[in-house]
Amino acid sequence: MMAEEEEEAKHILQKLQELVDQLYSFRDSYFETHSVEDAGRKQQDVREEMEKTLQQMEEVLGSVQGKAQALMLTGKALNVTPDYSPKAEELLSKAVKLEPELVEAWNQLGEVYWKKGDVAAAHTCFSGALTHCKNKVSLQNLSMVLRQLRTDTGDEHSNHVMDSVRQAKLAVQMDVLDGRSWYILGNAYLSLYFNTGQNPKISQQALSAYAQALHKYEESYGEALEGFSRAAALDPAWPEPQQREQQLLEFLNRLTILLESKGKMKVKKLQSMLGNLRPAHLGPCGDGRYQSASGQKVTLQLKPLSELKPGVNSGAVVLGKVVFSLTTEEKVPFTFGLVDSDGPCYAVMVYNMVQSWGVLIGDSVAIPEPNLRLHQIQHKGKDYSFSSIRVETPLLLVVNGKPQGSSSQAAATVASRPQCE
Repeated sequence: MMAEEEEEAKHILQKLQELVDQLYSFRDSYFETHSVEDAGRKQQDVREEMEKTLQQMEEVLGSVQGKAQALMLTGKALNVTPDYSPKAEELLSKAVKLEPELVEAWNQLGEVYWKKGDVAAAHTCFSGALTHCKNKVSLQNLSMVLRQLRTDTGDEHSNHVMDSVRQAKLAVQMDVLDGRSWYILGNAYLSLYFNTGQNPKISQQALSAYAQALHKYEESYGEALEGFSRAAALDPAWPEPQQREQQLLEFLNRLTILLESKGKMKVKKLQSMLGNLRPAHLGPCGDGRYQSASGQKVTLQLKPLSELKPGVNSGAVVLGKVVFSLTTEEKVPFTFGLVDSDGPCYAVMVYNMVQSWGVLIGDSVAIPEPNLRLHQIQHKGKDYSFSSIRVETPLLLVVNGKPQGSSSQAAATVASRPQCE
């Protein structure tokens, strides 16, 4: 009987977790299902979704009501909005008392205190979470909280800022692909710059962290723009942040114009190019000789660009024509526009290539297991919306039916590639 009860409790907690995950996905992916014009309605829509989720959770709570995990999940659901929730504080406080090793409850409680304006209590929560388990969320939040702690002396504040940099570095080390960690590290360096005599070396580290958030990891355009803008506002006489911000805005502006106009290509010419697409252009991606990340040779299913889902599309391959190419000041990534039908044009962003590598307008390009990103960027009254496919190395591409050779790759990268027998 005990085993049956345990199994039932496990099933209920799993259902509660799914409901909370769906709620946060609704909030975090809001602009993937709504237009930028809906931005003013987002908070209200999230609140309505929260109420609906809480009602569904109430209906399935059953035997787990009062258990630490259930209290944490309910508190987390209440914590989805930017507002402080006394009920969330109450439930999360109970959860950490019942199960002190429940790290997510500590992190959620820390966020609640932060919203309440109790920075010292938030600091205690994030530090407490780290005593039980080293995790990037606690490290990120602790880095931010440390810079806001009230202190009696300037020296004490400087120590907190240096500690903030240390925590942000640890978060980056835990997951170098997390753009948020890089952005927080940039902010920590920026605070250190203004608290330690404005050492130019530290300012460069701040800009470098923002650039990492942008170019190499997760393409966090919004965070990078905000970081450059913040740096420029704190020191208007410092030209580099303004230049970086302007360069990025120009890139996004040019990119979105080219995507919307399909490289400003005339309809007749585009139709002629698309008419020349052949199954042979898939190369090893079209006949079962593609070696997947797991090392197995698989047959990929050809899909239209318009059918791709956000994230890695396993088992799929797309094939299209290049209609434009675009490079940034840093030359990374190499960006080109890909079209496969009358549908929209997608940006393809290729990393880790030698500077001499590129594709030409009219080339046929196949991309196995494409990694799709949906971008909704708002900055200083301007909106940028586009879809991109991230390609870690040119070795993953098939151009005009041919896999790209190792000479196309700039640095050692762990990646699968089309294999020829």
